[in-house]
Amino acid sequence: MSGNAKSKHPMEVEAVNLGFQIAPMIDVVFVIMLFFMVMAGAVKVERELKQQLPGVNVVSPDSAPEMPDEITVGVEESGHVTLNEEELDPPDSKTMPNFTATMMRLKQEADGRKAKVLVTIQAEEQAKYERVIDVLNCLARAQVSNVTFTVGGEE
Repeated sequence: MSGNAKSKHPMEVEAVNLGFQIAPMIDVVFVIMLFFMVMAGAVKVERELKQQLPGVNVVSPDSAPEMPDEITVGVEESGHVTLNEEELDPPDSKTMPNFTATMMRLKQEADGRKAKVLVTIQAEEQAKYERVIDVLNCLARAQVSNVTFTVGGEE
């Protein structure tokens, strides 16, 4: 090697000034702008539709409809059927004449007041389906059609 020639050390790196690069910044701005443009289409605007239906809008206290009569019928595992926690017939009675007669009277009285009779059958989990069908048959004879079911006892 000649002593006059300048040699660069292998670890020396020349500092290169690249300057401020604007192209990557523009790319990022365009991606963000594209994101907000796409998401703006997904925004749901809530609106209120003001409609007034024809007819009388004010209900006077005299013409208010009667509240429905709510009756709870319980069906127990032992076959006992209760009407609002009162047992009317023995568990071996298939036709349940006292229960049917009571339901007929309640239905007639509610019809006289132009009210509905709502019956909720609360059957215990282990109650026989046959006994629930017996109750439904009695309600059909009394012409009660608004019937709902719940299963299990209240805890």
